[in-house]
Amino acid sequence: MSKKMNIPFSPPDITQAEIDAVVDVLKSGWLTTGPVTKDFEVKLAQFCKTARVATMNSATAAMEMTLRLLDIGPGDEVITSAYTYTASASVIAHVGAKIVLVDTTPDSLEMDYDALEAAITDKTKAIIPVDIAGVMCDYDKIFEVAESKKDLYHPKAGTLQEHFDRVVILSDSAHSLGAQRNGKMAGAYADFSCFSFHAVKNLTTAEGGAVTWQSIPGVDDEEIYNHFMRLILHGQTKDALSKNKAGAWEYDIVAPYFKANLTDIHAALGREQLKRYPALIARRHEIIAKYNAGFAGEDFITPVHKAENAASSGHLYLLRVKDFTLEERNELIKRVAEKGIATNVHYKPLPLLTAYHDLGFEMADYPNAYQQYINEITLPLHTLLTDEEVDFIIETIQTEVAKMR
Repeated sequence: MSKKMNIPFSPPDITQAEIDAVVDVLKSGWLTTGPVTKDFEVKLAQFCKTARVATMNSATAAMEMTLRLLDIGPGDEVITSAYTYTASASVIAHVGAKIVLVDTTPDSLEMDYDALEAAITDKTKAIIPVDIAGVMCDYDKIFEVAESKKDLYHPKAGTLQEHFDRVVILSDSAHSLGAQRNGKMAGAYADFSCFSFHAVKNLTTAEGGAVTWQSIPGVDDEEIYNHFMRLILHGQTKDALSKNKAGAWEYDIVAPYFKANLTDIHAALGREQLKRYPALIARRHEIIAKYNAGFAGEDFITPVHKAENAASSGHLYLLRVKDFTLEERNELIKRVAEKGIATNVHYKPLPLLTAYHDLGFEMADYPNAYQQYINEITLPLHTLLTDEEVDFIIETIQTEVAKMR
């Protein structure tokens, strides 16, 4: 097969509507967090079927600020998956808590829930499940595990932790905006859920993120929102838009907090993307269906993006090549690149990375995650892909794998 194409891995799908929206903000005289950002938050909450959304400059910031909202810090433990991107775990280190990693199951990218249960101690304050590729975790099972260990939960006095009688479930939903499980949208399942709008995500603001939460009995959603706003704007009691009103310059700083707000420029881009987002997800699932059909043979393990009670956001297509070694997987990536197809790997398990190895994590303690990783190749999955390009990707990989066998 001598044919060659130029197929990028994950280019942003930007139309004239997004461009016009950003230009309108540039012409408006107001660029930072303002009315467009606030309206974007309202529309995101409507989409996720939640009461409130707080936008920030990244999903990483959203997760870290949620840990800080909960007063999780030194002496506490937070559990997450060994198979994820660093942000799921680095935010735990940022607040001074101890990172606890759990292996995956042998046949999925979800945490092993039995291992999760065993990992909960009297120091555990939160669990960060990861919706890899946009496939939602089994949150019913996670809540069941948390409930089973509620006798070990010891909230810090005078903090939001006291409004929970078990460890808090903080979903890393970076990939899963628009996913559904058991009739609930991503963002409306876990106690807190954090989304990413990075350039390669299904819906992009170039850089950005958001957190949503389930209403907590005895706690005003507005106060949670305002606390997030203080956390992401230096602890300031008024944002720039409020201070801009006539005679309203006066403000206070309640704590030396952080700077992580989203701007109207970014929000304008995201708000336009949200208008056509259901159609973008639908196209992703069309491509997934073609991939699943094309890789239905004995050589591959295809990901499950739809089930009787669930549908993913269709963010990533993680294909596994049966019985391939790490070296063979890497060789396959090189071969398809020579045909003009950009692929990726999601992810190196955290214990393989220097930072986590230096913290004492050993890959040998997470054998299932390692086995998932060594033969995984992530294929292009985006709404600019044509059917012809999808067919070419399938044909190329089938051909190269057959040669390597």
